[in-house]
Amino acid sequence: MKELLTYIAKSLVDNPGEVTVTERETEGETVFEVRVAEGDMGKIIGRQGRIVKEIRILMRAVAQRQGKSVSVEIMD
Repeated sequence: MKELLTYIAKSLVDNPGEVTVTERETEGETVFEVRVAEGDMGKIIGRQGRIVKEIRILMRAVAQRQGKSVSVEIMD
């Protein structure tokens, strides 16, 4: 799942080399933290948060098929 999220994030931004995705476990849930270059923050979030919302929906769907719980956080 981390690879999928990394691929999506790198496809959306102008500086794919600046994209990092870290994974951590908290209380039975996997949390993915996405960091991008300062200028690419708007591209990953989208207007009114639409793009990041769709990314979260997609990641939850993939996780649900695997019987897991995930969340995606965009870090500053």
